[in-house]
Amino acid sequence: MARYAVAASSAWIDPDGVRRPGGEVHGWVPGTNQTLCGLALRRSALAPYPHVDWADAQPESGRHADAVRRVCPRCAAAARPRRSRPDRGAGRTSRGRR
Repeated sequence: MARYAVAASSAWIDPDGVRRPGGEVHGWVPGTNQTLCGLALRRSALAPYPHVDWADAQPESGRHADAVRRVCPRCAAAARPRRSRPDRGAGRTSRGRR
C-alpha cells in the first residue's frame, strides 16, 4: 500500500514545537509537486507536510488533526484502499467469430 503524506492550506504549532497541518488538507506523495486530486502545491498555496501521514490528518481518528477544517473528498477517495475484486473472467467462454 502506498504511503501518502499531507499538504495543507494552513499550519499550527503543537505544544512540542512541531509544525502541523490545518485548514484544508490534501493527500500528497512526497517527491511530487501535486496532490492526489491533481492540484499543484505552489499554485494552490499548499504547504507540504512530509512528516505527517494521511491517516494522522483525518479529523475522526488522526492524532495531528486538531486544526483540520476540511478533508479534500477527491484525495480521500484516491487514498482509500481498493477493494479486492473477484475474478470475473472465471467460467466464461469467448463468444467471438469462429
